[in-house]
Order: sequence, then C-alpha cells, then structure tokens
Amino acid sequence: MSRLRLLVILSVLSIIGILAVQAVWVRNAYALRERQFRQSAFIALQDVADDVAKLNNFTLNRYAVTQLSADYFIVNTDAPIDPATLELFIQRSLQQHNLITDYEYGIYNCESDRMVYGAYVSTSSSALTKTKLQGGKNLPKFPRYTYYFGIRFPNQGAFVAGQLDGWVWSTIAVLLVVSFFGYTLIVVLKQRRLTEVQRDFINNITHELQTPVSTIRIAADVLQSDTITQQPDRLNQYARVLGEESRRLQKQVNSILQLARSERTGFILELADVDLHEVMRAAADTFAPVITLDLTANKAHIRADRYQLETALNNLIDNAIKYCIQSPCVLLHTRTEDNQLIWSVSDNGIGIAQKDQKAIFRQFFRVSSGHTHNVKGFGLGLYYVRQVIRAHGWQMKLTSELGKGSQFEIKSECVNERKVESHSLQSISWLRSFTHSLLHL
Repeated sequence: MSRLRLLVILSVLSIIGILAVQAVWVRNAYALRERQFRQSAFIALQDVADDVAKLNNFTLNRYAVTQLSADYFIVNTDAPIDPATLELFIQRSLQQHNLITDYEYGIYNCESDRMVYGAYVSTSSSALTKTKLQGGKNLPKFPRYTYYFGIRFPNQGAFVAGQLDGWVWSTIAVLLVVSFFGYTLIVVLKQRRLTEVQRDFINNITHELQTPVSTIRIAADVLQSDTITQQPDRLNQYARVLGEESRRLQKQVNSILQLARSERTGFILELADVDLHEVMRAAADTFAPVITLDLTANKAHIRADRYQLETALNNLIDNAIKYCIQSPCVLLHTRTEDNQLIWSVSDNGIGIAQKDQKAIFRQFFRVSSGHTHNVKGFGLGLYYVRQVIRAHGWQMKLTSELGKGSQFEIKSECVNERKVESHSLQSISWLRSFTHSLLHL
C-alpha cells in the first residue's frame, strides 16, 4: 500500500511538473513573439516615416517612431500628410513585414489640436475593409510632435497567438498524454479499490456461510447419535437449530443469487396492486416486538412487485435492528401528500455519517468504523434496496446523524382505490356470469 501511495504521489508530481514546464514554455514563446511583433511594427512604421519624408523631399535625422503602449505607436512626419497616401504607405509597409492584422490610425492636426482623421482597416476578409472613425477619438495625442499620426493594433494578442501554431499543437499533445496517463492512474486506483472490496466480500461471505454450515454439521452429528432418541427435549432443540440455520443459509444464498441475477438481466417486476399497510403489518409481526406502526395514510395501495417490496422493507428493518447498540425501536410510518404515498422506516440506531450516506448504497460497501465492524454482512442490503426503488421508479431520501438514528423515506404513486374496487367488482361479475353459464349447460 505504501508503494502504491508513493507511486501515486510521484505520478501526480510528474504531471504537475510537465504542465508547469509546458506553461512556462508557452508563456516565454508568446512573450518572444510579442517582442518580435513590436520590433517588426517599429521597423515598418519607421519605413512609413521615411516614405513620407521622401514624399516631402527631406530626410529624417532621428527615429520617428515612439511606442506609447503595448499596441499603440506615434509616428512623427514633420509635415502634413494626405490620409489616402498615408494609408497606402502603411498598408504596403505592414505587408512587407508580414504584419497582416487589423489596425486603426488617426492623423493629428496642429491647427485644431486634435486627431482630425481616423479609420479602422480590417484584414479579416479577402478584401480590405475600412471604417472611418469619428475624428480619431479613440487615439490619444502626443505633445512632443507637431505633425504625426497614431496607429493602434487592437488584435495584436490574437495575431501573436496565431504565430504559435507549433507550440499550441505541442501543448495539445502534452495534454493528451497527461490525460491518458491520468486516466490510466485512475483506472489502476479504481481497480485496486475493487480488488479490496472483492477481497472483503469474499472474507465476509466465507465467514457468513461457514457459521451456519458448521452449526448444521454439528447438529446433524448429534442427531445421528444413537442416544438422541432417548432425549426428546434435546432432539427437538437440535432439530430447531438445524431448521433455523438452514433457513439462514438459504436466505444468504438467495440474496447473493438474486442480486447476481438482477445484475445480469435487471429487475423483472411482476407489478400488482399491493396494500402497503398489509405488507407493513406482516413485517411488524415478523420482527415483533421492536416494530411500531404509525399508518396514517388514507390510501395505501401502490403498484409494486410484492416480493421485491417485502424483501426491500425487510432489509431496511433488519439493518435498523442490527446497527443498534441499545434496545432497537423501528417505526414504520405512512402518509399521503398530493396523491403520493410517502412511507418511511426510522430507527434509533448508531446513525450514518454524512460522508458515508452516498457510499452506503454502493455494492459491497460497509462502514468500517464505530460499532459496524461487529456486525456481519455482505454490504448488499442497501444496494439491493436502492435497486428495487429505482426499478419501481420511486424516490428515496436518507436522513441520518451519528448517534441519532436513521430514516429512509420513500415516495411512490398511489393507486386509485376506486380503480382497485372496480377491478374487483369486474372480477366478481365475471365469476358470477361464468358460474351462471355453467349451471345452464
């Protein structure tokens, strides 16, 4: 177990390390591409300034480009410039430096002290589209120059990310490898848990079956002795023990076989109109005197498989009795709400911790703390109850607290008693007509 725990820890650390290294690589690659974009934009805009200077027959003696933010540049022209000519210079220079991305620009007018012309140029389609801006309001001014234009690249981040195709695919490949590795690790841990559950189940079933088998063997040996016939009280006692242990053994085997059959073919329900009060009264007689009845529902007929319903109810009652460290008291309660029959099984047992309330309905699960380790079982009772409830389409709610008992509440649809009575009257009417026909043959 310690070796597996060490393997899991090392695997998780390896996955975290791989993802961290990949994240650092992608971040550095993005930063590098972003610097390259800014450098290319700086050079391209410097070329535009040179073209404007040549157009006006003078030479720039200094760098004309100033970067004010990550995506905004100011270009000094030292002379007025026509917007159409400037746009032609910008587009040609950007294409030469492979900066095919959207941009917006504005031209500063020193007389009005504002950006007097602006346009947004989009390269998203096959043909360039241009949208005129309202006076270049989106572009801030720069007080150091008299004649200049400002240009912004609003999609710089997307353009830089588009240059990282190789890094993106490598990151996807790494994530896939890590995902497959993580899935494999989860499967291994789940398989180990199932192996432990299977081992515990085999140990439990071996012990549970060995006890009645040993008792039956001892009782059979005693009954085979020659002197037992001369001791009728002892004979009756061992015969009673033999019958009780054989019924116990049969019950355990049937529960396992029934669950295996339901796992393979599903629950095959033989639905009929069942009086739940009648089923609960029968269960109270079986488990007397620990059962208390509180049957307040005015309609207790439901569509159910009577055998499955009785078995599920008996499992709930049996668990309530077993998991109780004091004198057990089990309450069976029914009530009706909006044509729904709500029935519950409440006890004064040891209760179930909040963290275990979902897990107890899993196959073979048994709470291994507190007083539960002294109670033998297969961990199939509540799993079977949940399967029966689901097969009928009912709803079950568990309310429990450690040391304060548990309550299992089930909601099921009521069957209209008038319909039940009409079916019964139809059956009686049919039987009367059939008898009358026989008498006149």
